[in-house]
Amino acid sequence: MEPPKIEFPCDYPVKVLGRSVPEFESAVIEVIERHAPGFERDTISLRASREGTFVALTVRITATGKSQLEALHQDLIATGLVQMVI
Repeated sequence: MEPPKIEFPCDYPVKVLGRSVPEFESAVIEVIERHAPGFERDTISLRASREGTFVALTVRITATGKSQLEALHQDLIATGLVQMVI
């Protein structure tokens, strides 16, 4: 069974998980801004893990295509601060 097709452009949630370090949020936001300029910053939510070791940052962007999402994923991982992008 094929996953459902995404119709672009669309409102798209991006969840980024990484170690809780001071530079995590600014590095992630910088990458997201590069790939989805003008995203609504008030959609950013930040949540620490129970032990405070990890943090999850979720933001909603306007996704314009598969290539945009793939490039965003690659650049987030390339920061060295991101463990996973959902």
